[in-house]
Amino acid sequence: MNVVNPATGEVVKSVPETATSELPTLLAAARLAQKSWAKRAPGERKAIITRFRELVVERKEELAQTLTLEVGKPIGQARNELNGLLPRIDFFLEHFEAELAPRGVLGTASESLEERIVFEPLGVIANVSAWNYPYFVGANVFVPALLTGNAVLYKPSELSSLTGLAIAELLHAAGVPKDVFQALIGGRELGAALLRLDVNGVFFTGSYATGRKIAEVVAPRMIRLQLELGGKDPAYITDEVDVAAAAAAVADGAFYNAGQSCCAVERIYVHERIYARFLDAFVAEVKKFQLGLPTEEATYLGPLCRGEAALEALAEQVNDAERHGGRVLTGGKRVDRPGYYFEPTVIADAKPDMRVMKDESFGPIIGIASVPGDQAALTAMADTEYGLTAAVYTTNEARAAQILAELPVGSAYVNCCDRVSPRLPWTGRKHSGIGSTLSTLGIQAFLQPKAWHIRRA
Repeated sequence: MNVVNPATGEVVKSVPETATSELPTLLAAARLAQKSWAKRAPGERKAIITRFRELVVERKEELAQTLTLEVGKPIGQARNELNGLLPRIDFFLEHFEAELAPRGVLGTASESLEERIVFEPLGVIANVSAWNYPYFVGANVFVPALLTGNAVLYKPSELSSLTGLAIAELLHAAGVPKDVFQALIGGRELGAALLRLDVNGVFFTGSYATGRKIAEVVAPRMIRLQLELGGKDPAYITDEVDVAAAAAAVADGAFYNAGQSCCAVERIYVHERIYARFLDAFVAEVKKFQLGLPTEEATYLGPLCRGEAALEALAEQVNDAERHGGRVLTGGKRVDRPGYYFEPTVIADAKPDMRVMKDESFGPIIGIASVPGDQAALTAMADTEYGLTAAVYTTNEARAAQILAELPVGSAYVNCCDRVSPRLPWTGRKHSGIGSTLSTLGIQAFLQPKAWHIRRA
């Protein structure tokens, strides 16, 4: 498999792929190794993952450079991802043992009868991960999975294969047995073959279209399935905000990582009283974003990892918006330079039926619409098949709560956006997925309860 640098379009390395014919053997090895891994004391597994954390810190710069090379993430943002990984690991390390602990049940009918709940690992899980935040997204799965005694067949995105191999190397160096965590390198064919294996759970991060296909394949086997899918996340700017501050916050939420985030702001609704002022402030903020080589410290906007396909999709959204009366205030086209760059693009007077307001963009483009009030904003924000996040900016928290309570989303933001906490569940509604990562729910996802009925002889 060729690794392509999206900043230049050049092949920088080739890595051997995992043959689909090897998968049954790899699964058998994982299943055997998982049994002994699960029998280890939780403290042993904790010490190993703690060492993994230490290795991430020791090699942070090298890992960040690799991430930048293969996915085009600006180097400062690559370092941010690795720094942000640490509190997630810390959360899992602190809380997993409590989730594993057996629990007695109150109210047993007789003193001679004990009722108890114990928690066992699922077994061997398949983790098909994403390229845009491979450390965040991957560690949300493999860290709690390993801590709770599972084995992991880990398929990184083919666009972040080097990072996937680096993760495996660090885990093995920390003490995770090689058969307990296996990095499988390949594309769609390998992913499809992995789903056909007799695993005990499938954890996928990616698009709704792929997630739906996975659900259809996995459903008849009645195994654990978790899907972390996309979003078309809205933000509403009320008429009682500091316009410049709100514009700066939402612009960062829309364009960080070149908009290649499932929880990036992808639609903005602005109260008509401040619409013109907000547009001016927002465009001024976007024009400050420096586009350039992701290896340069000053770069905020790098290339698009998915290459030509991503560029074509964004160009289609711009053309569609212009045909339907949208105004391109800045950007709107591919950048004339090597690599896969698209200008940061702001489209005003966006309408509900425009692609930029309906289809997931996953790039540096945003549609902005004026709304007459809160009810109109609520109706517009709810007009989507997705349900990942939504944000409201206001000085009146009760006003925001009233709007957000009506929206079927997994995360509600008041005066913030594009934020993830290890203490809170990361979950979606509708086409944004099923199941939860992070929080204690993200630990429980890798456990299955067993009920014990014990009658004293």
